Amino acid sequence: MTNELITPQEHERLLVHGQARAEGLTIDPLPVVRLFTPDAHVTWLLAALDPTDSDTAYGLIDLGLGMPELGHVKLSDLASIVGPRQQPVMRDRYFQATRTLSDYVRLAQANGSIVD
Repeated sequence: MTNELITPQEHERLLVHGQARAEGLTIDPLPVVRLFTPDAHVTWLLAALDPTDSDTAYGLIDLGLGMPELGHVKLSDLASIVGPRQQPVMRDRYFQATRTLSDYVRLAQANGSIVD
């Protein structure tokens, strides 16, 4: 299952990382997709997708409160979110990961927000 927040290619890459995590492998992939709310300063750097439901994503979550952390989020939930100015969650079409997920986490926690 894909949705408008991720492309079919991103979906496949997220599933590959999710399958590795499901098999108990220790991986530190490049994030695949950056999602954000244009009017609420919330960002998700997603790196994996649960292969059992293709909806539960894993990655770095920055709610704009100065405490970014790793976590899970459902793509179906993100698709229904709108910000204070009625802007939906959007995919950063130009996002190209420049570091591994753990590096993004380390920098985000030191900075209080996702860096890039």
